[in-house]
Amino acid sequence: MSEISGKKIIETIKKKGKSLEAEMSFFDHLEVLRWHLIRSAIAVAIFMGLAFAFYDFIFDVIIMGPKKPEFWTYRMMCSIGEKFNLGPDFCVTEIPINIINTDMAGQFTLQLNSSLLIGLVLGFPYLLYEIWLFVKPALTDIERKSANGFVFYATLLFITGILFGYYLIAPLSVNFLAHYTVSPEIDNQITVDSYLSSVATLTLGTGIVFELPIVIYILSKIGIMTPQFMKATRRYAIIIILVIAAIVTPTPDILTMLTVSFPLFLLYELSIVIAGRVQKAKLKAEKAFYDNAEE
Repeated sequence: MSEISGKKIIETIKKKGKSLEAEMSFFDHLEVLRWHLIRSAIAVAIFMGLAFAFYDFIFDVIIMGPKKPEFWTYRMMCSIGEKFNLGPDFCVTEIPINIINTDMAGQFTLQLNSSLLIGLVLGFPYLLYEIWLFVKPALTDIERKSANGFVFYATLLFITGILFGYYLIAPLSVNFLAHYTVSPEIDNQITVDSYLSSVATLTLGTGIVFELPIVIYILSKIGIMTPQFMKATRRYAIIIILVIAAIVTPTPDILTMLTVSFPLFLLYELSIVIAGRVQKAKLKAEKAFYDNAEE
């Protein structure tokens, strides 16, 4: 009887030891993740400090760019309109809005918030790198090899989305909303917070949406997404893309919405190709495994 009790006690101690070991492993992972996040936050803070130091250029050229008629997008519209005889309305010569501040600390918080946004955009590639360093040890050699270009491609897509949002979506939206009036008696006095929020949402939102192929790649590797499923649900995807375009662009202008939707359609088709390649690689690996097992 005492021997049985002794064995039970030993088994209980072993189980407890294993649970403590697993618990320590979990907390060790949390500690590692904490340092990855701390380093990412430091990188964002450094870029934020640089943006704060050179804020005159950032505010005049970058933030207020879509409000100025000499902005690159408006100049290209004028050139295209003149070349293809699209009429004077296609050429933007003025943005009839007046930017105002209504809060005591409004301009100070504007500088802080916009510097933080710049810091997040510039620090995003390093954040992806830290995420990769955290996930990398848990991957097999094959998974590591297949996901080797994660940081590069995710950064490339994000930057492409940022540029697309800033040079196309933001100016088109600002131009449309600035010229949209229900009565000539109403002047467009726009608060600086509202202007910054609109430009930042359009730019960052487009950058995040452009990460769709990366998301599809991860879901395909897990086995959640397949090219057959994506092809079968293409019609529903078109509706979802149009809804996303309508949310990202705060204008009812059909031209702006189609401008946003078109690259999203291309990204969806690219995602189908990526999912197909992942599935093909999986089937090839499975065939090789079974062939080796038979031998």
